[in-house]
Formats: sequence, C-alpha cells, structure tokens
Amino acid sequence: MEPLQFTQGMLTPDPTSGIDVKTTLAHFAIITYLVDPEKLRPHIHDRFELVTITTEEGETRALVSVVPFLDQDFRFLNCPWPKWVFGQTNYRAYVIDSETGEHCVWFFGTSLDTLTIFIPKNIWKLPWYKARIHYDCQFDQQQNRFTKYQMKTRSDWAPAELEIEDSGTPVETLDGFPDLETGLVILTHPTKGYFNRRDGKLGTYSIWHDRLQLTSGKLVKANFGLLNQLELIPEGDLNSIHSVLLTKSTEFIIYLPPRLV
Repeated sequence: MEPLQFTQGMLTPDPTSGIDVKTTLAHFAIITYLVDPEKLRPHIHDRFELVTITTEEGETRALVSVVPFLDQDFRFLNCPWPKWVFGQTNYRAYVIDSETGEHCVWFFGTSLDTLTIFIPKNIWKLPWYKARIHYDCQFDQQQNRFTKYQMKTRSDWAPAELEIEDSGTPVETLDGFPDLETGLVILTHPTKGYFNRRDGKLGTYSIWHDRLQLTSGKLVKANFGLLNQLELIPEGDLNSIHSVLLTKSTEFIIYLPPRLV
C-alpha cells in the first residue's frame, strides 16, 4: 500500500449549489472490522477493488465500518429552515475505484430514524432503511471524552446495539497501514461513495468534511445484525475489531442529488 497524505484538495470543499445539505453530526464514531476478503467480495460491485491490510499474524484482511451519528441540524443550504434531528448509521466497506484509482467507500446501506426517508428511498432509490435509533451519550469537556456512549437501533434491516469506552486519547496508530496519516485518509476521509440503488443500478454521491479530531475507543458491546446477516462478522464479535474512533461532533456537507454512474 502506497502512503497517502491529506491534501489541500481533500480539505477544501467544492462549491455548493441546488439542494446541497449541511449538517452537524454528533456522537460520531467509526467502528472498523477486519473481514475475510473472500466473504466481502460477493457484496461489492465488480468495478471496485477491496482495500486490504496485512495483520500482525500475516493474514490479509479487508475493512468494513459501521458509522453511527446523530444529525443535529440537517438543513438545505439554500433554505436553512426547517432543520431536522435524527439518528443515522452507515454501513460501508473501503474500496478503490478501478477506473479512477480513487479511494472511496462502498455503501451496503443506511439506517435512518426520520419520516423524511421517503425522499432518498423512493425518489433517489437509495438503499436507506427506516429504523428507530436511540443514543445515550455523555461527553466531558474537561476530559475531552465520552464518559458514556451507548446506541441501540430497532430495525428489520439492521438492528444494532453498541457500547463504547472512550479513552480520550488522540489516535496514535492504525495497524496495517504504512503510517497513521495513510490510515486516517482511508478510514476517515473518503468523500465519494457508491452503492447499488433499489432499482439495481449503480449510484454515487459525494460529501465533504474537515479533518476529524478523533480519540481512540474500545468496544464494550457490539451487535450489528446486518454484518451477521451478510456473514461478515458473527453477532457480538469483539475479536475482529481493527479500530474504534470517536469525535464529539463534526460538520458535513452532502452534495445532492445522488446520481447514476
């Protein structure tokens, strides 16, 4: 794997227009698992190559992340009112676009706790699914860490239960990457995602956010029904964890609408 660095282009947002969205994401976490590439490959479009790393045991592993957060003020930039508040969880794998060489993510889908889900689901054909998501989180400003982080999702598509212990310590290493910055670029800063639309066609959309200020966490409990259903991670498994990264909040821009590839 070639080393990567944050570039000015990555850290500079594209111009916004139309119905682009800005939102503050709270309780933001990235829980990344090591998975067998052969088990992951059937779930990914042929256009994309899997990002893999080599573990200390010499095994080749692909990377899949669960990304939960709370949208605090989801609003359209051209019409900042009204604002919506809802929980959301993205399920994604890390891939490389074979046509462009670009690092990006493949979305299995998203669970969403809002009635406005009919727009992305029915009009844009996004693989987004209704859920009831509850957060129980407490953040200590002086310690700069979550003293409590729990999330529970009721969903037919992707039920989930999560408890994280936050160290409050900035991320210092990410195993399997040439250096820390390479790992952060790949795991925390993909700005383009691809997915199978509900009509079977290949879709894509883009986002932007600044470099994340992250601390390292440890899983106390994690049950992700979707990863179990896809036969990637057994239910309740805590042994296949690559990393747990957290930040209190961050600003995101979402460039809309999604488009066909």
